[in-house]
Amino acid sequence: MARYEDLLDEEPLAPRKRGWRSFIWRHLLAVTTSLLVALLMIVVLWPYVVITVPSGRVGVYWKRINNFDFYCWCFNRGTILDPRELREEGLHFIWPWDKLFIYDLRLQSTTATINAISKDGVKVTAKINVRYQLAHRAVAVLHKFIGPQYLETVINPEVGSVAREVISKYTAEEVYTSRDAIQSQVRAGTQKSLGANLDKLVQPEATEQPDPKHYNDFLQGSIQILDILLLGIDLPSAVVDAINSQTAQFYMIQEYKFRIESEAQESKRKQIEANGIAAFQQTVSKGISDSYLRWRGIDATLRLAQSPNTKIVVIGSGKNGLPIIFNADTPVPAAQPSAATKPAATLPPTN
Repeated sequence: MARYEDLLDEEPLAPRKRGWRSFIWRHLLAVTTSLLVALLMIVVLWPYVVITVPSGRVGVYWKRINNFDFYCWCFNRGTILDPRELREEGLHFIWPWDKLFIYDLRLQSTTATINAISKDGVKVTAKINVRYQLAHRAVAVLHKFIGPQYLETVINPEVGSVAREVISKYTAEEVYTSRDAIQSQVRAGTQKSLGANLDKLVQPEATEQPDPKHYNDFLQGSIQILDILLLGIDLPSAVVDAINSQTAQFYMIQEYKFRIESEAQESKRKQIEANGIAAFQQTVSKGISDSYLRWRGIDATLRLAQSPNTKIVVIGSGKNGLPIIFNADTPVPAAQPSAATKPAATLPPTN
């Protein structure tokens, strides 16, 4: 058995090194809890921290806390109005207490049904399609003073008001036949009304951004009305029948007018033709005499006599002494007996 003095003379053993595995093993419960809490926080906060802006859209950044202002001992906050601070397409990281509002910059379309009264007091139901687009530089100001519901709060009421005003200038028949003019007037009137009224919504004192008056005219062109299409017009059935009947009568009258003009032109054509024939006969009759015609007949007879065809020529038996020509191959019809040569009828004997 070793003595205590001998043990004191020996060198002490070096302490054994402990690695990270042993540390994890010794604190397994704490490490597991920390990992679960971190994973839970990532899962919960991921939708609020990592934001994807799709193609054709833009994000408006709203900050709950921006920076501290010692003048008012408060945090500057709110919507970032600077167009350079808009979040473009792609992946973006924000603080979980901030928000990113997504707006569509592509061509958008909406359809609304509008009831109006025509100039002659007929109820008109019009189906109108509006195609519009947001301006990139004014999206943040639009979000600040109008909001994402701009279609229901601005576009639809404005288009409806202008459409009713335009339709009231036309009669029911004109509304039925003046589609292009109504579309153009509604579009021009809507764009003009939006430009005149939207800027009134900007309130510089309501924003904490530097130089707020710089954004006074941003809303004027924030919504561009590209075109307005009149998809359908519904009138009372009695009015539609009357318009169709009137249209049919109009085209019938046009058909009758065309017939009259055609007959008049035909009459003129026949009159001109008759005048030409009369003038020709008058001109020819002056240069032709009986002796000339007789000489031309004799010349024609000589030519026919020299022809190899078989024929019989009787000289001097025709009118004015002109020859009569018979084809020998064609039998000459027998002369009918005259009344003088017919035998007398035999009378029955009398008693």
